[in-house]
Amino acid sequence: MSTAVKPANPRSRVILASLVGTTIEFYDFYAYATAAVLVFPVLFFPSDNDTASLLASFAVFGAAMVARPIGAMVFGHFGDKYGRKATLVASLLTMGIATFIIGLLPTFQQIGWVAPLLLLVLRLAQGFALGGEWSGAALVATENAPKGKRAWYGSFPQLGAPLGFIIANFIFLGINWALPHGENPSMQSEAFLAWGWRIPFLFSAVMVIIGLWVRLKLVESDTFKRAEQKGVIRKMPLVTVFRHHWKQLILGTFIMLATYVLFYLMTNFTLSYGTKAADLDTASAAAQAAAEATGKAFDPAVFAAQFYPGLGFGYTDFVLMQIIGVVFFGVFTLLSGPVADAIGRRKLLLWVTGAIIVFGLTFNVFLMPQLDPQFTGALTQAFLVFGFMLMGITFGPMGAMLPELFPTNVRYSGSAIAYNVSSILGAAIAPLIALKLWEIAGGEPWLVGLYLSSMGVLTFIALILTPETKDRDYDDDLGLAAAVEL
Repeated sequence: MSTAVKPANPRSRVILASLVGTTIEFYDFYAYATAAVLVFPVLFFPSDNDTASLLASFAVFGAAMVARPIGAMVFGHFGDKYGRKATLVASLLTMGIATFIIGLLPTFQQIGWVAPLLLLVLRLAQGFALGGEWSGAALVATENAPKGKRAWYGSFPQLGAPLGFIIANFIFLGINWALPHGENPSMQSEAFLAWGWRIPFLFSAVMVIIGLWVRLKLVESDTFKRAEQKGVIRKMPLVTVFRHHWKQLILGTFIMLATYVLFYLMTNFTLSYGTKAADLDTASAAAQAAAEATGKAFDPAVFAAQFYPGLGFGYTDFVLMQIIGVVFFGVFTLLSGPVADAIGRRKLLLWVTGAIIVFGLTFNVFLMPQLDPQFTGALTQAFLVFGFMLMGITFGPMGAMLPELFPTNVRYSGSAIAYNVSSILGAAIAPLIALKLWEIAGGEPWLVGLYLSSMGVLTFIALILTPETKDRDYDDDLGLAAAVEL
């Protein structure tokens, strides 16, 4: 009588552990991203130039991307040397604590330049934590996946991105609804600026407790245990991955590039562009009201010289439009997994990257104000739905493809470094480049779209140079071939 081997972790626990952690991590990340547009330019980076304040806020937002590869190397080292479980718990705690403390920070008006400095330090801590989170969650999912379903299981940690976005923004919308505010599209009411913005950051503590409870119930995967038994665990996995797998690191970095640029354009840039007033009079009135609420001086002539138009949606309306788009992001993230298992990761990603290149050329078609406001709304919603659909299709297979580029003994380090170095090239600078290109084009978004298309071309080339990873056997790919004890 044969006895089936029981998996190290029940499948439901694997899915939940990989999903809940990334949902919390991305929730924390999006809470900051939303505040970076709505709150931090006023409370932490005040100046007479609204664009300069927004750029400073985005710069601190992007600073976390610089910390992510450092987190990838540190957490990757411990994840490849000692196992995935403890590393995942540590990354979740780091992110949660940093986010909670952001909710307690005094502002520039209270302690001066120390406030943005503290915000920068905590933002770097967020990035450091996220650098180790994604890869560990992807490995928990794929190393425990049944045969032929790695991309399907790998899509669950990816689902944390749209879920985190929806939860964070619904909380911000709830605060907006509950607190008194005028018609200002930036939602800069006195109550919101005084204390309401802190609630989403403080709420993260509740979510972290739930995530820890789930992750502490995990045990190490059979794949990692076999690597330990075979004696292929490296003393310095970081050295091994750079010495023997540098080509995979470069290819993995560029494979993720278009995904990152698309994502941050669809979230940060579109929020800035969509909620910026479409005409000077409306923008001037809103800016003057915000200046009076915060005690800042307002010069109409200076503002007029710096003004460039957006779509003129209210904050609540536009975020609801984004959330509709993100629902498609989540649905297509899950759908992409079985497709990638059936036809291969590379083939699916080549098709969707080609579509992203074309999509970038349509920005002026979808994102220009129309004579009929309803037509503008319909085109913008179509743009968001289509963009987030592409995001789901390209993001879903990454949970399987990047880990599959590397053997077990350096899989955490390799996939984490590739994923997070790409975050610098495709996410840290994307909001800054987009804002500058938007300004250069006189308020039109066509240069921003061209930027996305050019990044898509680089990803397309990397995919052509990368072999298909669908049939790679984790049991035969423990890292024996390239192991030199250090």
